[in-house]
Amino acid sequence: MAANVALPSTSASSVLRSRLPPRRSACPRRAASRLSIVAAMSDDPLKEWILAEGKATQITGTSSIGGGCINAAQRYDTDAGSFFVKTSRRIGPAMFKGEALGLKAMYDTKSIHVPLPYKVGSLPTGGSFIIMEYIQFGRSRGDQTALGRKLAEMHKAAKSDKGYGFYVENTIGSTPQINTWTADWIEFYSKHRLGYQLKLISQRFGDSAIYEKGQQLIEKMHPLFDGAVIEPCLLHGDLWSGNISADTNGDPVILDPACYYGHNEAEFGMSWCAGFGGEFYRSYFEVMPKQPGFEKRRDLYLLYHYLNHYNLFGSGYRSSAMSIIEDCLQMLKA
Repeated sequence: MAANVALPSTSASSVLRSRLPPRRSACPRRAASRLSIVAAMSDDPLKEWILAEGKATQITGTSSIGGGCINAAQRYDTDAGSFFVKTSRRIGPAMFKGEALGLKAMYDTKSIHVPLPYKVGSLPTGGSFIIMEYIQFGRSRGDQTALGRKLAEMHKAAKSDKGYGFYVENTIGSTPQINTWTADWIEFYSKHRLGYQLKLISQRFGDSAIYEKGQQLIEKMHPLFDGAVIEPCLLHGDLWSGNISADTNGDPVILDPACYYGHNEAEFGMSWCAGFGGEFYRSYFEVMPKQPGFEKRRDLYLLYHYLNHYNLFGSGYRSSAMSIIEDCLQMLKA
C-alpha cells in the first residue's frame, strides 16, 4: 500500500482537493461500475489514488509519453482531468519522495511553473511511482528572457535557515546526492558535491590521478569565492534542456529536479547542455545581481556535473573534468 508523502507547507492532497471538482453522489445505476472500480483499486495503487483522492470516477485512457533509462512515464486521462505518472520497477519510493519534496518546494515559491506532486508510493510488484499534475506543453521551449527571470525569482523567494542541503537525500541522474545540512557553502560543495563524486570515481574506476588532482582543487579553491555574498537558495539542481519546457501559454516549465539549497550560481552547472544564452543571463542578473568572481567560479560548478557524467556514463567525460580541474588549479596559482 502506498504511503502519503509529507510535503512542506500545504500537503499535496489538500492542494488537490482545492483544485479538483467535488465528488458527485452515487446513484443506483452506478453500483455495478463502482464495484468494478473497487476491485480494480484493490491491487493497483495508481488507480486506487486516482479513483479516490483524485476524485475521478472513471479512467478513460492511458498513454505512454516516454521516459528515460530509469523511469517510465504515462498520462492517465480521467473524467476529473489528466495525471502524469512516473514508475520505476527497480527503485523504491525514496527517489520519488525526494523529487516530490523538491517539486513542492519549488511550487510553493509561486514563481516558475512546475508540476504539483500528489502521491508517492510503492508498487505491489516492486518498485515505486509518483503521481503529479499533468502539464500540457506548447510547441516551443519558451522564452529565454522569461526563463531567466522566473528562475531568479525562485532563487530569491526560497531561502533556508538550516544552511546548505535539503530535507532528504535525493539523486542526480541515478547517482546519490548527499544533502546533509551544512552551515558553510564551501564545506558543503567540497564534501557533498565534488568530494563525493571524486570518491565514487576512485572506487568505480580506480582513477587515482583525477581523485588526487580534484582533492588539490578542493583544498585550494577558497579564493574563488572572495567577495561573493552567498546565501542558501532553493535550486532545481539538474537544469539541462531535457528538464526545461514551456506550457501552452509559452511560460517556462521546469521538471525532474534534484533540489537542494545552495549557492544560486550552482544552478548553471548544466549550462553546457541547457542552451542558456545572453538573454537568459541578462534577465536572470536583473533579479539576482551578479556576484564578484562569477566568471572564475563558472567552471567549478560545471565540474560537479562532468564528474557525475563520468560516474554515470564512463570515461568519455574524464578529459573534460580533468581539464576543468587543471585550469582552476592554474588560475589559483596566478
